Amino acid sequence: MDWSYLGRELPRYIEAGLVTLKIGFWGILAALITGLVCCFVLYYKIFILQKIVKVYVELSRNTPLLIQVFFLYFGLPQVGIKLSGTACAIIGLGFLGGSYMAEAFRGGLEAVGNSQIESGLSIGLDKRQMMQYVILPQAISISMPQVSANFIFLLKETSILSAIAIPELLNVTQSLIGLYYKTNESLLLLTVSYLIIILPLSIVLGYIERRLRHAEFGN
Repeated sequence: MDWSYLGRELPRYIEAGLVTLKIGFWGILAALITGLVCCFVLYYKIFILQKIVKVYVELSRNTPLLIQVFFLYFGLPQVGIKLSGTACAIIGLGFLGGSYMAEAFRGGLEAVGNSQIESGLSIGLDKRQMMQYVILPQAISISMPQVSANFIFLLKETSILSAIAIPELLNVTQSLIGLYYKTNESLLLLTVSYLIIILPLSIVLGYIERRLRHAEFGN
């Protein structure tokens, strides 16, 4: 193990880690917004939009992120639409993650018991108040484990973006291995970098999940 190599290349991994975090953050945010919009369309069964959302969910969940990103990065320029690598990465993560988030949120909304809805209606709540005060808080609590898993899944999926030359962690690792043939050292830095990024996120999300369940059940 070449420890001097680890120290010398550490700044490059820090920079690549920041790129990973930036793209991951915006991609997850795009996925959350897309997922929320789609889940409300499915929950309220908005006729035409419901069919469009169902097609989107099936298309997104049954095609690899790599193919989606390649379509954005290499395919769209053929019809005159050219996007930066970062834009393609964020759109790709949002497109893939949105379908998973939509199903997670929809499952949470549909898991709220009819007795809860009937109780809200019996005290005079309108549809907006029912959603705001009764359905949505419980749905978020129920769907949080799956949403948390999607967060971590999408952050790990940023490694796919090395295929379009985004200078994230895997791309930097491949470049350094090609230059210096320090495979073990480079892979060690890659593994530690992902642990530093994902492990704290997993702990925080687990804490939030426990707090939400505590608020729901009181234990």
